[in-house]
Formats: sequence, C-alpha cells, structure tokens
Amino acid sequence: MSLDPKDVLRFMEEGSPFNQLLGIKGETLEAGRAVLRLPVRPEFVGDPRRPALHGGVVSTLIDTAGGAAAWSALARGESVSTVDLTVDFLEPASLDAPLIAVAELVRKGNRVCHVRVAVTQGDKRVAEGRAVYNIHRHRGD
Repeated sequence: MSLDPKDVLRFMEEGSPFNQLLGIKGETLEAGRAVLRLPVRPEFVGDPRRPALHGGVVSTLIDTAGGAAAWSALARGESVSTVDLTVDFLEPASLDAPLIAVAELVRKGNRVCHVRVAVTQGDKRVAEGRAVYNIHRHRGD
C-alpha cells in the first residue's frame, strides 16, 4: 500500500520545523515526482552585495523536494533519509520571485533512491541537485 501524496506534502510542510520556518510549500506530488515552492524573503540573502540568496536555502529546497519525490515512491511503513546531496549553483538566486524545485526519481532500488532536482526562479534555472536517499523500513507500521 503506497503513501497518500497529501500526507507526504503535509509532512514536508508541517512536520519539519525547519521547513515551516523557511515556508516551503508543496505544489504537486505524484509517484516519483515532487514540485515544491519557496517564497523568498530578505532574511534568505547570503550575499548582500548582489543581493543573492544563501546557497544553504537553495540546498535545503533541493533536499526537501528530492526527499518528497523519493518518499512518494515508497510503501506505507517506509521513509527516507539523505545519504548524499550534490548541488550545482548555476545562477545567483535573488529576491525577484519564488524558487520552484522539480524533483524526479531516477531509480528506486532495494535500499536507496536516486533523485534529480532542478530549481528555477522565473525563467532562470538557478541550481541543479542530485541526491541519494536511504530507504528505512519500519517494523509494526
């Protein structure tokens, strides 16, 4: 029995205090694919000379979207945790528009999921990420 996508999005939005603090919101979730939105705020600026958003904010969005895409492909009683995360920053993200992360499951194995994520801001691709998530099987769920 698979997870309800609404439950996964609700957890991503409300179950993590850090995601709540940032304001990450789920747009869509289907098996192996997640789209998340992050409204930007001045507090997210890491380089005030440009101003450009802090890379940690972009990385967090990538990790959260990737985790949602991986988790959406699992069965009830399973969850994921990040094993590896690689981020390529392509353009500085600004305060001009929300960030949109589109995560797609590349492969779900027996023990890990591989996911790719693209982050855009308006028409500009600001970052790409690749992540590996460990699959946890919980007993008694």
